[in-house]
Amino acid sequence: MFERELAATAAAMVAPGKGILAIDESGGTIKKRFDSIGIESKVETRRAYRDLLITADGLSQFISGMILYDETIRQAAQDGTPFVEVLKKNGILAGIKVDAGAKNLAGAPGETVTEGLDGLRERLAEYKKLGADFAKWRAVITIGKDIPTACCIEANAHALARYAALCQEAGIVPIVEPEVLMDGEHTLERSLEVTENTLHAVFHALYRQRVRVEHTILKASMVIAAKGCPQQASVQQVAEATLRCLKRTVPAALPGIVFLSGGQSDELATAHLNAMNATGATLPWPLSFSYGRALQAPALKAWQGQAANVPAAQKALFHRSKMNSAACFGRYRPELEKEARSA
Repeated sequence: MFERELAATAAAMVAPGKGILAIDESGGTIKKRFDSIGIESKVETRRAYRDLLITADGLSQFISGMILYDETIRQAAQDGTPFVEVLKKNGILAGIKVDAGAKNLAGAPGETVTEGLDGLRERLAEYKKLGADFAKWRAVITIGKDIPTACCIEANAHALARYAALCQEAGIVPIVEPEVLMDGEHTLERSLEVTENTLHAVFHALYRQRVRVEHTILKASMVIAAKGCPQQASVQQVAEATLRCLKRTVPAALPGIVFLSGGQSDELATAHLNAMNATGATLPWPLSFSYGRALQAPALKAWQGQAANVPAAQKALFHRSKMNSAACFGRYRPELEKEARSA
């Protein structure tokens, strides 16, 4: 019923040089972001912040879509225009976070499973009416002593697949996001092992639940050593390990892969994406970005909750988006950052 629409949306999400801006922070996460600049998280401050992100001029050159939170998809810009209408007028797709967060997995200490399947069919129908083109569901995989277990990986893969099937039934393109966390002390090699196991399980579950991979986008973790690992990998090593993992696990029919930043610094996330695209390897899918904090951080810092700072904040967002767009082509260079700072 929705095959042509889903195919067109998926292709637009990973159009050449374009990525996705994630502005779907939960109430707790946005509070932490606002605490960092000393402002209170309340309905109006959240609306004002999302307004500056959504209304930034020229962003559609580099951004194909924005992932919204339930509160945000129901809000409007300062002039009263619904945010979804603003996005569509600017040539940007509207996405929506639909999971209910990671909860403790019974019988599996230290592990979680993402909930939110109950009532999802009805919520997706409502989001479709509100103008959502795509959705996102995040699973969380933690690496530690004796974890992740097969129980955890399989439970999260199954939930991702059920969510994706419901999305496609509703005419919404699903982003499946199995995030392997950077927390801990694990090595690059351990990250590769767990990410490979996770992606095998996810795509097997998608197949079993009759999800069409041609109408699905993968939001993937980069294969990277944990923050606490004494042996950090080089940018090139991360790129090589990530590509090796993806080529082993991801079907060629997938329209595209967008990476999460997962706690990396702004510029390092860009450099890693660039290194993958600069290898010259022939890949069956484009590699792009779906960053939250790694795109927003400079804008949030520039904004400081002040209306007078909105132009500076939007300029910072435009610059980071432009840098990541260049990385989609393997054309990013650190010198471009210096040029921006001196401009």
